[in-house]
Amino acid sequence: MIRLTRSQMAILLLVLITIVLGYFGRDLSKALDARWLTKFPSAWVIPFKTYISSAMTWLIEDAAIGPVSFTDVTRAIAWLIEQPYNLVLALLADGFVSGQGNDAQVILPAISWIVVITAVVALGQYCRDWGLAALVGACFVYLAVFGQWDSAMVTLASVLIAVPIGAGGGLLLGILAYRHPLFEKIISPILDLMQTIPIFAYLVPILFMFGFGPISALVATIIYATPPMVRITTLALKGVDPEILDFGRMAGTTRRQLMWRVLVPSASHSLMVGVNQVIMLTLNMVIIASMIGAGGLGFDVLAALRRLDIGAGFEAGIAIVVLAIAVDRLSQAFAERMGQVHHEVPGSWIARHRRTVLVVVLMLLTWVLGQFSPLLLEYPESQTITTGAFWDNTVEYLNVNYFDTFEAIKVFFLTWFMIPIKTVLLGIPWPWAIAMLALLGWHAGGWRLALLCGGMASLILVSGLWSKAMVTVYLCGASVILATLIGVPLGVLAALNKRAGTAINLLIDTLQTLPSFVYLIPVVMLFRVGDFTALIAIVLYALAPAVRYAAHGVRSVSEELIEAGLVSGCTRKQLLRHIRLPMALPEILLGVNQTIMLALSMLVITALVGTRDLGQEVYIALTKADTGRGLVAGLSIAFIAIIADRLINASARQARIRFGLES
Repeated sequence: MIRLTRSQMAILLLVLITIVLGYFGRDLSKALDARWLTKFPSAWVIPFKTYISSAMTWLIEDAAIGPVSFTDVTRAIAWLIEQPYNLVLALLADGFVSGQGNDAQVILPAISWIVVITAVVALGQYCRDWGLAALVGACFVYLAVFGQWDSAMVTLASVLIAVPIGAGGGLLLGILAYRHPLFEKIISPILDLMQTIPIFAYLVPILFMFGFGPISALVATIIYATPPMVRITTLALKGVDPEILDFGRMAGTTRRQLMWRVLVPSASHSLMVGVNQVIMLTLNMVIIASMIGAGGLGFDVLAALRRLDIGAGFEAGIAIVVLAIAVDRLSQAFAERMGQVHHEVPGSWIARHRRTVLVVVLMLLTWVLGQFSPLLLEYPESQTITTGAFWDNTVEYLNVNYFDTFEAIKVFFLTWFMIPIKTVLLGIPWPWAIAMLALLGWHAGGWRLALLCGGMASLILVSGLWSKAMVTVYLCGASVILATLIGVPLGVLAALNKRAGTAINLLIDTLQTLPSFVYLIPVVMLFRVGDFTALIAIVLYALAPAVRYAAHGVRSVSEELIEAGLVSGCTRKQLLRHIRLPMALPEILLGVNQTIMLALSMLVITALVGTRDLGQEVYIALTKADTGRGLVAGLSIAFIAIIADRLINASARQARIRFGLES
């Protein structure tokens, strides 16, 4: 059983006072004629937005080193990315074309759908076995049969360009961090910031520097997907057995040979895990990147959301999931193969590379014979299947027959759960709120954490975004509370009941794999736009960590403690209340932390359904290409994320120390 110390009781009392003060804060400030306590005066706001916008304008128009301007650099980067992208896009989707407009002539068509499917099947069989080959082949057949082939190939082209650049750049930066500890100390906080700032905030300056189009989307995707590769590279190289390192030195290798012929091959399995993360993050970006000119499946989902076409949105969203499954399984299998020793097959070059020869021959045959039979080049549109009508009819049926029920649920949550939280947070006087955050930081982690919490909250305040930040905290907080109340019991059930655990894991895997935009479409159709719609979408997206960490924490409880409880005569409920849950508390807190991070990353997306928070600020800045506004709002979201992350991590560490799990 968890007992509170005196300091914890004092903190709890102050939190209760804060809630009461927030509930009556606005009325109290009006009565005292001190409205500045709840609404920060505009005259005190520091115009960070103007400063940043002016700096960006100078950077684009005037910044130069000698004859080379900053614009020349961005154009060179865009050109370097554009050349391989156009080549891959031509191979997979557009074909090689000469001329423009009505004068355009196809020199060579895109690779046939038959060849692409054959290639992924051959790759699956090469990486593992025929089971994987059948799985990835079925995934690509699905894309063709359900009419998503063209968009999927555009998305795949982006992945094939972004992943090598992101993985290669991350590898080089990770090696640099491994070799130079000072560089690692410099880059670590930058990586933290890159992973904390919402990706929408990246899009605004990137759009300003590179313009609207697929290249801007690729740059944003690379920036978003690179940090995990840097971290994994550094950890993998540090984890190489020292004996292998000593053996390489004894063999007389140079510093470069030691790195590329000893360390990197020894860490190859771990490095491929990083590549897999880059692939999944790249696919996670396809919808967001579509907002600044990326085509493909992401654009299809976004367009469906804008016109509330649930059928088209679900089909494109499921296609992203299918493509992600195929690419993920292939990358994992390739990583496993790299960690194994393989004997060279005897015979000629053709015998050793028969899969490659088969694909090349098939490609040439389809290009030649496709001139006479278009079926060999493109899957016939008349043979495609659509499930759009099914999804549309399902939502229409629910709306017609259960409209009153949905409306009652919405009104209940708004009246008794969401609006009270919003009222309290918007009514807390800002001096009290900052002081409380600093106090919580001091209690959880000492004076450094107190300064961090108080300083970041003050920066949000003086930037003029306090009210929108409180709305962000309200929407995120309400979603996290609901996700925790649902997720922790589900996690406990999954840990204690194997059959239930299988079903719950299947549900969570589905929720994690579906693109976040896809959640919004049916929810908007059932509940219309507003905060409640955003709440449901955020809960669905952020539920997984609460479930997984709770299940892991309960499973990790020592069997000796369970045996001691049984010997003492504890019932199953008593074991859960007095042993399992208290010992799993640190993991549960970490799950809550990850739930908060996912909730904050979803807020910008829910701005599409009418929320009035920092996410909306970033979205408006993106549509208006207002760099200053977007970066200030994005940094404010990052500050909220950092404060929550540090407070919960410090609390989790205290819990681990208290239960003897950490010294």
